[in-house]
Amino acid sequence: MPTLNPAQNLFALIGRALIALLFIPGGFTKITGFAGVVGYIASKGVPLPEVCAAIAIAAELGLGLLMLVGWQTRWAALGLAIFTAVITPIFHNFWAMPAAQQMMQQQAFFKNFAVVGGLLVIAAFGAGAFSLDGRRR
Repeated sequence: MPTLNPAQNLFALIGRALIALLFIPGGFTKITGFAGVVGYIASKGVPLPEVCAAIAIAAELGLGLLMLVGWQTRWAALGLAIFTAVITPIFHNFWAMPAAQQMMQQQAFFKNFAVVGGLLVIAAFGAGAFSLDGRRR
């Protein structure tokens, strides 16, 4: 990994924190509203909705926290990228939505894949120096 200057390390920290902010609150919300999340997952025809809800909590909260502190960041980013890429076509299938919902769901679909792109950049280049991973080096 190339050595980053202080500004690049700061940007890496801010970027990680902003992406983590997308996942961590969602994980907490899924814990407090577990039954509703299970019902929503089931409404999409996903098998084993309780297991899938638990996986979503582990991914969003667990991997999100790892991203925030920058520990095992590349793996956490890759896990979140895979998780997001898998769930996006299930929950934002704009092509099957009523016309009134298509634009909103299409925006969410492509926003999620932009997030996947950012996560893949983090997986490729790491957390930067302002992280637990950076301190270990």
